[in-house]
Amino acid sequence: MTWLDLADDAPFDAWTLPYGVFSTPGEEPRVGVAVGSWVLDLAPLAAVEGLDGAHLFAQRTLNPFLAAGWRAWDAVRGWVLELVAEEPRRESVEPHLVPLHDVELHLPFAIADYVDFYASQTHAENVGQLFRPDSPALPAAWRHLPIGYHGRAGTVVPSGTPIVRPSGLRRVGGAGSDVEFGPSLRLDIEAEAGFVVGTPSPLGSRVPVGAFEEHVFGMVLVNDWSARDIQSFEYVPLGPFLGKSFATSVSPWVVPLAALAHARVSPPSRSPAVADYLRDEEPWGLDVDFEVSWNGTVVSRPPLRDLYWTPAQQLAHMTVNGASLRTGDLYASGTVSGPRPGGSGCFLELTWNGAEPVTLADGSQRSFLEDGDTVSIIATAPGPDGTRLRLGEVTGAIAPSP
Repeated sequence: MTWLDLADDAPFDAWTLPYGVFSTPGEEPRVGVAVGSWVLDLAPLAAVEGLDGAHLFAQRTLNPFLAAGWRAWDAVRGWVLELVAEEPRRESVEPHLVPLHDVELHLPFAIADYVDFYASQTHAENVGQLFRPDSPALPAAWRHLPIGYHGRAGTVVPSGTPIVRPSGLRRVGGAGSDVEFGPSLRLDIEAEAGFVVGTPSPLGSRVPVGAFEEHVFGMVLVNDWSARDIQSFEYVPLGPFLGKSFATSVSPWVVPLAALAHARVSPPSRSPAVADYLRDEEPWGLDVDFEVSWNGTVVSRPPLRDLYWTPAQQLAHMTVNGASLRTGDLYASGTVSGPRPGGSGCFLELTWNGAEPVTLADGSQRSFLEDGDTVSIIATAPGPDGTRLRLGEVTGAIAPSP
């Protein structure tokens, strides 16, 4: 329940309450919470109410608030839920509601490190068939641990940032053909869920699966843009590099884990049994549905619920060797693809490496991204009382190679 008049198509309801960084003309960026078609300007409201830590919301990034830890996150969420639910709070809250169409949204947090996993079995098997047709589809270690790679934190960009077509070395034809340098001809997307670390951990320590909620603040939507021709030539034996590092887009709103309580599900059964440090007593699979639009045409609906390795297990694996966490670390699920038709989270799979082009609403056909193409990814999840939560959007358009 809320006293706010929320339209049915409002970007966010009064339960999701995601955090972001926004600015208005002539004012510095600061922290806000999205509700309905507004941004709740937290800094002045918290100051008026004498809230401890009000200064955290006057910052240009979420990082100071993230570093405050899970008790602070819970306390602030409880306060914001009261603000939007209790009619007596209306008079004090309304002056601090800024229309979403009047604000500029920024990268919500300063990225410390970026790690991308490879946790969808369907995606991993499909890529294995396409890239390594004469080898087993799954790498030998895949069922034993969450495979991942370190990305480039400096190229994580907010939704809406133009994506410049990357260049690199690629084969002109199939295996054994000539190699040439030039713009990627097989530019792709990857629909993913990203997880934002708030509470750091010391170097040399481990973060157990059960401490996931103490360290991770929330979730963003991720598009890990990929140049498949560059990637397929370079990736053996050390994995992705230039084919991935040119850009990764994230949604401007971070949905707190607490808002996803009704979306939690048990992950798929695993065989062989996982190592002790990856055993999960609490289910942290997430029933999140993505929707991918290519120039306005919905082309796929990937399901996160099928993810083989959960975000809690991914966090435990990231730190099992003693690697430390830092406030602002971002790690992503890897491409989310489901086993049923229409569930592909990238165009490599959707078009089977270009062999089966898709037809868009305007009649044009696509195998990979062309200059000027726009891709938007949205997601929804179960909420309280049978509701469906909107989790934001991440969008990008392709600009030509310079």
